Amino acid sequence: MSTIARRHRERRPASFYWLALIFGLFVLFLYGPVITIFILSFQGPEGGLTFPMRGVSLHWFAALRDGVGDVDIWGAFARSMRLALIVTILTVLFSVSAGLAFRKRFRGDSAVFYVSVASLIMPSIIVSLGIGLTFRLIDTAVKALATAWGFQSFADGYTTSMSLYTSALGAHLTWTLPFGLLVMFAVFNRFNPAYEEASRDLGASPWQSFLHVVLPIIGPSVIGVGMFGLTLSWDEIARTSQAIGDQNTLPLELQGLTTSVTTPVIYALGTMTTALSLAVVILSLLAVRWLTRRRARATAG
Repeated sequence: MSTIARRHRERRPASFYWLALIFGLFVLFLYGPVITIFILSFQGPEGGLTFPMRGVSLHWFAALRDGVGDVDIWGAFARSMRLALIVTILTVLFSVSAGLAFRKRFRGDSAVFYVSVASLIMPSIIVSLGIGLTFRLIDTAVKALATAWGFQSFADGYTTSMSLYTSALGAHLTWTLPFGLLVMFAVFNRFNPAYEEASRDLGASPWQSFLHVVLPIIGPSVIGVGMFGLTLSWDEIARTSQAIGDQNTLPLELQGLTTSVTTPVIYALGTMTTALSLAVVILSLLAVRWLTRRRARATAG
């Protein structure tokens, strides 16, 4: 009798199953398209863009290796990777520096904070248009000044200051920096300054205190900020579209290919880019786990 009563008490309410169903549908909606593209990218040479599959092979990955029409996929891949790495480095440096600066109150700190994260609430395409317009105004001013100062040959040959490492870099930072800042503000908000005080008492300089005490503690969060910077920059389209100059990144090339490519080679490209993003996430999680274990061993020792 007691066993029956225990089973009755352990029976889940009907709301649990309804919520489980809703969650399952959400997961299917979220990852179903990715799984579908992943499966279709392994079709045979006669495969199309929809089910049913026609064979299983690596044919479309080989076709991707040889290029997609007139589009320089591997050049765009290299440009996106270089830009993402620079964005990651700058996001980490600026975020950690801002987190350290905001540990102490200063005049106008609230205004600086809200200005720093304001781009999150702005539509991405508006930010891109604004950056593009700003650089066009800069180009007009440069040409006018060059002409006024007698450098007509320079003005005639000048094209634009928009490029991967000027306007596009700024556009990506307006997206990645707010996330990095919010993470580091939260980390330093609960950081115990007693660790730094102890290191100072032992004779450590400010730099030594940061390098050997603060950085190991906030290391997992720094890796998380870097992961944010790399993945957000790698996949960015809207903020890049009007601020890229004359060289497209891989997401922009991929967007353009959706209107012209009618073979699963575009699915192979999507699978490759998704796999790269997942690899970054997995490596970041492994690095965080290693740092956590290392800190635990150091504390135990």
